[in-house]
Amino acid sequence: MPPRRKARRPSAAAATSSTSSTTTGRSTMPAEALPVALGRLDRLRPLIAIIPAHNEAPAIGQVVSAARAARAADGLAFDRIIVVDNASSDGTAALAEAAGADTVFEARRGYGAACLAGIAAAGDRGTIVFIDGDASVDLDDLPALLAPMLDKVAGAAELVIGTRPHPDPAAMSLPQRLGNRLATSLIRLLWRVPVHDLGPFRAIRVDRLQALAMRDTAYGWTVEMQIKAFRAGFRVAEVPVAVRARIGHSKISGTVRGVIGAAIGIFSMIGRLWLADRRDRRAPTPASAVPPARSSLR
Repeated sequence: MPPRRKARRPSAAAATSSTSSTTTGRSTMPAEALPVALGRLDRLRPLIAIIPAHNEAPAIGQVVSAARAARAADGLAFDRIIVVDNASSDGTAALAEAAGADTVFEARRGYGAACLAGIAAAGDRGTIVFIDGDASVDLDDLPALLAPMLDKVAGAAELVIGTRPHPDPAAMSLPQRLGNRLATSLIRLLWRVPVHDLGPFRAIRVDRLQALAMRDTAYGWTVEMQIKAFRAGFRVAEVPVAVRARIGHSKISGTVRGVIGAAIGIFSMIGRLWLADRRDRRAPTPASAVPPARSSLR
């Protein structure tokens, strides 16, 4: 197997750039420049990792072990690590269990379907961190990912996206980078919100995730979460993280079918949510919501 290449970790200057921000509605302020409140760690607990995995046998043991060893502020660690075996045929589930994870089986193929199964198993409180099962996520970045959720000054973020500012071709293929850039540009244009990446390494509070009523079972999952979070007025933060070349064969960039399927899923989700917003704006106000007219007679 050729040696894996790790993308350059963002510098301290990059970490305080405008790429990383906390957003509520349409306002933005730097997230990393704000202090982390270590005394508020209890608000994140239980901390749960959800790792969707389809045929990730070469990597899943390493990913679970890294998640078990990961520590955030003040020693905060994962209380549960859930690997969702998305109809694998290579023994992914057995390897995940051997490494110390809880496993859930989801027969429906699709990234969103696996995430939904993991959420159902996670319970109704705490914080969920989504981690890819291919070892492309560097869990040394867990403290940075969770820091905005502990911020007293800006208000604790409810959703944090790990953005990938400097991916190399070994970590993200050209179609992935172009599709990601086009999708985020389209979201910024249509909703006027500062979205810069659809990165899968993300953290969200369970109650906020439940409020989004997620539906997509395939590639539109990540974009559905981000757009719905902005529409709901959530505080959303972006934090630059490192990205590594995955272990094993990519199901998206590794095939023409995967690239086309991902593009259709992402852009159709953007279109559906935009059309839904237009319908909502055009819908007449219910008569019961209109205050009665005041009479001019006395």
